[in-house]
Amino acid sequence: QVQLVESGGGLVQAGGSLRLSCAASGRTFSNYAMGWFRQTPGKEREFVAAISWIGGSTYYADSVKGRFTISRDNAKNAVYLQMNSLKPEDTAVYYCAAGLFSTAYTVGAGYGYWGQGTQVIVSS
Repeated sequence: QVQLVESGGGLVQAGGSLRLSCAASGRTFSNYAMGWFRQTPGKEREFVAAISWIGGSTYYADSVKGRFTISRDNAKNAVYLQMNSLKPEDTAVYYCAAGLFSTAYTVGAGYGYWGQGTQVIVSS
């Protein structure tokens, strides 16, 4: 079992930055691929970024590539999403997800555990 708690969301002006954090419970955090997804009202949840459980490979949606950076600290059971050059279209609820030994990084089905989400609002 893994429990995930996101933090770091908030209101920021376009062009600004935010850093989201996701704290995970459990002793085998390093065995989990970690991902960030986001969702806006009336739209399906979409993949944002992921980091593999081995090797630290990273994956990004085209819409955030070059602006967002995902990282993990296995010693702290945490994953982060650094978001720079934010745009109003980045406004969404951001969810952290964990998938045990998963390699399906970019789809929700690859993750068995989800956090409650943190709201990000980017004003123009």
